[in-house]
Amino acid sequence: MAENSAVKKYDYTKAPVVLSADHVSKSFKLPTEQATGLKQAVINWTKGVKGYKKQTVLKDVSFEVHQGEFFGIVGRNGGGKSTLLKLISQIYYPNDGEIRVHGKLVPFIELGVGFNPELTGRENVYLNGALLGFSREQVDAMYDDIVDFAELDEFMDQKLKNYSSGMQVRLAFSVAIKAQGDILVLDEVLAVGDEAFQRKCNDYFTEIKKDPTKTVILVTHDMSAIKRYCTRAMFIQDGVVAAIGDRETVAEQYTLANLEAEERKQEQRRKIVSENKDEYPNGLNARCPLLRTYGVSPLILKSSDTFTFAVEYQYDEPGDFYLAIAMHDVRRGGITYDTGAKTIKMEKHGHQTVYFEMPLNLFNDGEFRLITSLRTPAPGDDRMTDAVAVALDDNACTFVIRDSRNRNYALLSDRALTITQIEEPKN
Repeated sequence: MAENSAVKKYDYTKAPVVLSADHVSKSFKLPTEQATGLKQAVINWTKGVKGYKKQTVLKDVSFEVHQGEFFGIVGRNGGGKSTLLKLISQIYYPNDGEIRVHGKLVPFIELGVGFNPELTGRENVYLNGALLGFSREQVDAMYDDIVDFAELDEFMDQKLKNYSSGMQVRLAFSVAIKAQGDILVLDEVLAVGDEAFQRKCNDYFTEIKKDPTKTVILVTHDMSAIKRYCTRAMFIQDGVVAAIGDRETVAEQYTLANLEAEERKQEQRRKIVSENKDEYPNGLNARCPLLRTYGVSPLILKSSDTFTFAVEYQYDEPGDFYLAIAMHDVRRGGITYDTGAKTIKMEKHGHQTVYFEMPLNLFNDGEFRLITSLRTPAPGDDRMTDAVAVALDDNACTFVIRDSRNRNYALLSDRALTITQIEEPKN
């Protein structure tokens, strides 16, 4: 906790600005109808038909990053993050606005950029160093540190095309961080490489954030990394700055936006399936054509909250039946909690909606998915049940718990955990 407190106390406002974007916009021309000859080109011109359409990727983006900051950028795929990094790295240039960089900027934004697969690892280190603006003598001074960090000493005289993707990542990342730049730009570096490499990245980040002269721009989908390392963060959504400032607040907004977008997609898919009466969603069938779980509470909660959720089902067959509810840990994997097959006995047949409460005080930080199954007693053995249907995919419920007691385990203890059926909540 002391480490996190140190990050929060960092007064970046007193440090000089090393990177700024001033009302930056970027668009691309996407080809559409192409003229097949001069005649068609003249016809298109007279009709005002262009051979392209304009796609605006970034719109009026402004922000500043101060020296010594660990600045996070988050956003959904296609939102404009990678384009922004390429603008920062001067691979692209803005259509409007201006980006100013003060200091030596070293980008690590796309695997393979600045490397030649036909050259050896050693030759690629010097090639990439030259592209970053370093002399041969400067690369000579950095070379041993680069190879040591990458742990590729015995492979440096082999061609890069014979490296695994993980080895290429290690080499590229090592060049980036050992290049002694003032500003390091990293795109999804925590999503690549093996576990040992990711630990090495984490150790490096822990060290570099202690250096007030080094600035890091990190793009990631990992909100735990944003909260662990970053002084501030920015959320890019549909090409505009949706939020900028406190890392915790930005991370929450991004997570909520993801959950809401997924809910909209699920609702659209459920509507399409419901219109096709001859098909059933994955896990459902003619015996149980409807079984879905959805949140009544907000989808981002604290461990001190109680999560209220609903299960809607359609089951008309006579006889006893039960609901079994399992909790899947999306990030760490595995089933964190399971009610058991015969714990929740249902009383009403037909089309029904039932409501439940679950205290979250025993859970750790994480993203979870509730998966419900409808079960009936197994013939000849009262101790066993058979699954009639399972609420999977779009019919499952995903939510997030925020708690920082221990990130290694999703459930601290299941001894006192109970899921209780309740009456329909009143608005």
